[in-house]
Amino acid sequence: MSRPPVLRSLQTIVPDTVLHQDEVRDVFAAQPDLGRLAQRIVSTSFTVSGIDTRHTVIDELSLDSDAVDPIFFDRRSGALLAPGTKTRNEVYTREAARLFVDVARRALDADPDIEPADVTHVITVSCTGFHAPGPEYEIVRALGLSDSVQRYHLGFMGCYASMPALRAASQFCAADENAVVLVVSVELCTLHLRSSEDPDTIVASSLFADGAAAGIVTARALPSGVTGLRLDRFHTAIAPEGEKAMAWTIGDTGFEMILATTVPQIIGETIIGALRPLYAPEDDLVAAFDGDAVGGEVAHWAIHPGGRSILDRIQEKLHLSDEQLHPAREVLRENGNMSSATVLFVLKRILEQEGARVGDRVSAMAFGPGLTAESALMTVTAAADA
Repeated sequence: MSRPPVLRSLQTIVPDTVLHQDEVRDVFAAQPDLGRLAQRIVSTSFTVSGIDTRHTVIDELSLDSDAVDPIFFDRRSGALLAPGTKTRNEVYTREAARLFVDVARRALDADPDIEPADVTHVITVSCTGFHAPGPEYEIVRALGLSDSVQRYHLGFMGCYASMPALRAASQFCAADENAVVLVVSVELCTLHLRSSEDPDTIVASSLFADGAAAGIVTARALPSGVTGLRLDRFHTAIAPEGEKAMAWTIGDTGFEMILATTVPQIIGETIIGALRPLYAPEDDLVAAFDGDAVGGEVAHWAIHPGGRSILDRIQEKLHLSDEQLHPAREVLRENGNMSSATVLFVLKRILEQEGARVGDRVSAMAFGPGLTAESALMTVTAAADA
C-alpha cells in the first residue's frame, strides 16, 4: 500500500508595509466621491471586520510614505488614485515574482530532508495578476530546480484555490511515490483596492490584503520527524444560488471583486451539505456530524476567514468552540483576507501555535467564486510516522 501524502514545511511571508485598519477606514471614508450613505457603509464595514492590521506591497499606501509621483495614494491630498489595470499588473509582476521565489525558498530551507534537486512538481496559485513566463517558471529558474520539473499554475480561481492545489499535489504523489511537490500561493489583493459607493466593493476593500505561503507535499519515506499534515481526502461542493454573490472580474482600473452581503447566509445554509461527503468514509465522523458533535471528533478547523461574519455563521452552524475558530480569527485579525494564501496561514498557525498533537484531525475549508466550497480532511503527523 502506498504511503499517504503529507504537507510539510509550511512557510508564510507578508510584505513589510503595515496597514492599520482604523487608519485605512478613515482614508476611504474621506474620499470626496462618497456620499453620506457610502461613508456610513465604509465606517461600519471596516470597524466590524475583525481586522486590526493588513499588509501591502504598495509602500505609498502607508501614511508615512512621501512618494513624489504617487500611483495608488496621494498622501498630500489624501486621495486614493485609480491606476489602470496595466499599471496594477506591472506592479504585480514585479512584486509577486519576488514573493513567490522567497517563500518557496523558505519552504525548501525549512525542510531537513528535501533539497531543490528533489522537487519534481511546482504548483503556483494566484488570482491577483497575470504574466508569462509565470511564477512557476521563475521559481524553477531562481531556485536552481531541474528544467524537467513539471510546472502548473492555478490562476484566477479565487480564495479557495490553494485547496485544489493541495489536492493536485496529493494526486501527483499517488501517481508517483517519489514525487515532491512544491505548492506556492501569492496574492497581492491590495493592488485592486478602490474607492467606490458600491457596498460590495466597500466590503471587499475592508477585507483584502497581501500575503504569500508555500509548503511541500510528498509521500516519500523521510527520516526526520517533521510535523506535518497527512492529506486524507478532499471534497468540492457548489452552492449555485451563490453564483452571482461572489465573483472576480477584470475591469479597466483593476480587478473587481463582487462580495455580496448574502455570502455568509448562503454559506451557513449550505455548509452541512458541503461537508457531509468529506466525512462519509469514516463512521465515527459521520455519527458525530449527524449528532452536531463533529467539533469533538475534529480537533482543529482551518476555515478560510473570508470575513468575520462568515466565521460567525460557520461557528454557529457547526457548533464549534471559540478555541477551534481561534486560528482563523487570529489570521484575519493580524493579516486580513489574503485570498488563496490565507488557509495556508491558518494551517501553519494550527501546527505551530494552537497545541496540535500527532493524531489530531484537522478540517480545512475555503470558499470562492461560484459559490464554491473546497474542503479537506487532514491528520497531524510526524513525517517519519506517516
